[in-house]
Amino acid sequence: MLPNRRQRWAAFGAIVILASHPARAQWPAIDAPNFVPISESLATSGQPSAATLAGLKRIGVEAVISLGPRAGPDLVPEEPALVRGQGIEFIYLPFPPDGPSETQYLAVAEALRRVQGRRTLVHCQVNWQASTFVFLYRVIVGKESPSLAYAPVASVWSPPGPWKELLMTQLRKHQIDFEPY
Repeated sequence: MLPNRRQRWAAFGAIVILASHPARAQWPAIDAPNFVPISESLATSGQPSAATLAGLKRIGVEAVISLGPRAGPDLVPEEPALVRGQGIEFIYLPFPPDGPSETQYLAVAEALRRVQGRRTLVHCQVNWQASTFVFLYRVIVGKESPSLAYAPVASVWSPPGPWKELLMTQLRKHQIDFEPY
């Protein structure tokens, strides 16, 4: 289903707000695909480089939630050691081979609750999972406006197939009236 005119304008406004949001000034650009600051204390991205991971303490990161795969060409095998070696909490929730699920969302939500209030980077390989699960957390737990919370997702991708199904199922389950585009 294509977004209606109201949804398109709301999304455009959310993207404009995102682009001018103070969080952009609070997070320096990092070497990671699709890096998107959400707030002063939260950002999502694809897999950061080893050099970026080694410098997270300098930019005030206190927790990293990695949703990356167990193996792959972009994986930084020393990531846990690089992050923990700086005194940063590292939470690894690898992407399950059977695709996105409510169980995985709940694990991410619990991790986000655990690190709430700390500057946190949530990443996966290209910021598809990270942006999607953070969106769900923001609207379900944080009660944020879905139109505003979806802008970071829309800046990275438009979730297809099982991802859109997961989004719609969770939104309906929590009685949130929003159609991802």
